[in-house]
Amino acid sequence: MKRIEVVAGIIRDGDKVFATQRGYGDYKDGWEFPGGKVEPGETPQQALARELKEELAIDVCVGDFLCTVEHDYPAFHLTMHCFYCTLMGGKTPELLEHEAAKWLGPAELHGVDWLPADVEVVKALER
Repeated sequence: MKRIEVVAGIIRDGDKVFATQRGYGDYKDGWEFPGGKVEPGETPQQALARELKEELAIDVCVGDFLCTVEHDYPAFHLTMHCFYCTLMGGKTPELLEHEAAKWLGPAELHGVDWLPADVEVVKALER
């Protein structure tokens, strides 16, 4: 089975976290924490900062590690490293690849249809 290593950013603003809705691919319309693939020679933190700049036109400070999720999708095995992030420079995320986004408070975390791997991230956030 194909293996994919990705990173995801848990962008926080107070008690809220930023979630994005996929605008393309097999999992279009599913909600996720933004991020993407780790390129050769990158640390997970470097990959996350690059991906968030590419997808949302923002600069972030990558902070503490939250969790690593291992999940088998039908066509591939996903390893997703998740880190807390904070916005830098006061810029609002711009949706360059996603179709929607929301800031979710603790009571709203179950109000979107998370992708299967991201469900595990929500569980880690609730611990």
